[in-house]
Amino acid sequence: MLQTDREYAEALFTLAVEDDAVEEYSQALDTVSSVIEENPEYIDFLCSPAISLSERIQAIDEAFGEGFPDNVVSFLKILCENGKTRTLSGCIKEFGKFAMELSSTAVAEVYSAAPLNDEQKKNICAKLGKVTGKSIEAVYIIDKSLIGGVKIEIEGKTFDGSIKHRLSEVKDVIIG
Repeated sequence: MLQTDREYAEALFTLAVEDDAVEEYSQALDTVSSVIEENPEYIDFLCSPAISLSERIQAIDEAFGEGFPDNVVSFLKILCENGKTRTLSGCIKEFGKFAMELSSTAVAEVYSAAPLNDEQKKNICAKLGKVTGKSIEAVYIIDKSLIGGVKIEIEGKTFDGSIKHRLSEVKDVIIG
């Protein structure tokens, strides 16, 4: 599925770059994502074989036709026509990754056992910025199972300095 998400997102992203409208497309996709989160049954509706394709396409036009970039609306229709509507959330995430890459920004998911203070957040972002050479947009997530320390996921890499991870390493050494 991830490859499909990426291929569809890449096609839309290419159009966004050609139109010099990456930010506009991103905002439109954020709106679509919000609508889906608030109304998860909407995806079921768009995937339902009991409802004619023309009715589903009309519903897309009614929901997103006004004020949305034409290519974004066409993208939604193509997903519906090709039976790929359930991949929409993944496509939106992949589009976001392409947009971040273009803007030299990286998203870091920072997991900690307890909330981090502003100074800790600032230091983490500064160090990640040096490592990646990009500006960092961090998402902070509390995960009490880490016991202490932090685990960071960025650009497909994981940096795990959590106590849970260290205990696991000690256990592996002891067990052999």
